[in-house]
Amino acid sequence: MATQYKLKDITKLSLKNGQKQEAEVEGIEGGKVLLVKAQDGLHAMSPNCTHYGAPLVKGIVTGDGRITCPWHGACFKIATGDVEDAPALDPLAKFKVEEKEDGVYITGEESVIKAGRRKGTIKCSVKANEAEHTVIVGAGGGAQGAIEELRIGGYTGKITVIGREPYLPIDRTKLSKALITDLKAIQWRSEEFYKEGNVDMITGETVSAVDFDAKKVSTEGGKSFNYTKLILASGGLPKFLPMEGLNGKDLGNVFQLRGLGHVQEIMKAAGEDGGKKVVVIGSSFIGMEAGNALAGKKHDVTIIGMEEEPMERVMGKKVGAIFRKILEKNGVKFKLSAGVEKGLPSKSDSSKIGAVTLKDGTELPADLVIEGVGIRPSTDYLKDNSKVTLEKDGSVKVDEKFQLPGVKDVFAIGDIATYPYHGPSGAGKPVRIEHWDVAQNAGRSVARTIISPSAPPKSFIPVFWSALGGQLRYCGHTPQGFDDVVIQGETDVSEGKQSFVAYYTKGEEVVAVASLMKDPYMAQSAELMRRGKMPTKAELEKGVEILEISVPSEVKI
Repeated sequence: MATQYKLKDITKLSLKNGQKQEAEVEGIEGGKVLLVKAQDGLHAMSPNCTHYGAPLVKGIVTGDGRITCPWHGACFKIATGDVEDAPALDPLAKFKVEEKEDGVYITGEESVIKAGRRKGTIKCSVKANEAEHTVIVGAGGGAQGAIEELRIGGYTGKITVIGREPYLPIDRTKLSKALITDLKAIQWRSEEFYKEGNVDMITGETVSAVDFDAKKVSTEGGKSFNYTKLILASGGLPKFLPMEGLNGKDLGNVFQLRGLGHVQEIMKAAGEDGGKKVVVIGSSFIGMEAGNALAGKKHDVTIIGMEEEPMERVMGKKVGAIFRKILEKNGVKFKLSAGVEKGLPSKSDSSKIGAVTLKDGTELPADLVIEGVGIRPSTDYLKDNSKVTLEKDGSVKVDEKFQLPGVKDVFAIGDIATYPYHGPSGAGKPVRIEHWDVAQNAGRSVARTIISPSAPPKSFIPVFWSALGGQLRYCGHTPQGFDDVVIQGETDVSEGKQSFVAYYTKGEEVVAVASLMKDPYMAQSAELMRRGKMPTKAELEKGVEILEISVPSEVKI
């Protein structure tokens, strides 16, 4: 039952548009709300992002009435609390707020105030003879975004999700960052959640073919599903190096890292006591995250990379060097500008890996090897399909609405989709972005198109994050490359006080932004990029402070 509660130490409502204030709720232990003034209206809502709990008082309020999480770019509509952008799933709770002679009050239920969110629901009744049927191939972030947006948006047709993994959708980002082995700790939604929404979740089933003329999907298990709308969200498959001892066939204790099963196998081989010699092949984000996590568990970790600095292709040499130094402080060793020759069997057990040999002859002892050498689009089921021509990398080319050109009622999203990028310097260049956030936002975009075909495509800037001795945030993309990096802040890692923002520029245009322990710079940058309002390189070098730029309402991408 809704009750009126007084806000502690708030005597009147005096916020201006764009301002926020967190307030304690008297009479509820730990109870808090966020007061926000937006578009001349005053709102009281849950104070933390429903994704990982970031304080929204540090978030970004935009001129079109959104509030963006300062950590990972999740966005909510202030007027309703509804989710606007990934990666949050649950909406914020909203409360009536009013000013009285003795203070400011909100009206709400104690349980909802304590929960800090409105429980997400996709409850829906589907008629037995319902003709509309959306089939989703894949059960990752893109599928989850589509499911939630379809039902929340009022879609009452049947929904069937076919996932090759033996579990419901998970928060895959936690696998490499934290090496979590407990399914319950990373599963997004309960089985009951999908049942309430009349979503048929089929797990452990691999799609083998699609007949676009008959509008039918077939699986390796012999099942078939007719569809009226089809969303291809089959994700990526991790690669093994095609080398002796490292191809995943010759020797044991050589692992990939993509699914929960991979993490469980890695941690079983590593054990709980530390001290194992771990070789990680690949110095991009998966390899760096896994190596850092295992070093934190007291293992002896060496990361091999082909680049001069880790993550160089995305982050550049300057920023890559900073993260190398951070991980070195954590005990990680690096072999960079290095080529891998082969894996050697263990002298004590010839069935398992014992060492990795580099092209220069260096031999690195290894109790286990993790290969973070990239993924390929999971599109084998489309290879011989005359209706689809796959790109060189195996991906599917789509338009701004993620529709397959020339194939009616079919969409592709996530790791398998090459789509036109209209962010800074993008100019519609086809790109494939392997980010969890991008997949989920694309899923939401497709759902909106299915519900309302004439609706414009969803506008979003790619966002990703990492945990490498500090909280790294990144927004934007560099399809045309970048020619300089403007770094502002502390980059010396010797005392552990590193905190900086890196602006990646192409000419005078800022095309991407990375920040470490400098929230909410990334979130502010993403919102400014959507509106074409990022400062130029010259302006940044002259001292323009982006947090002082108000975020207007008009979106230009």
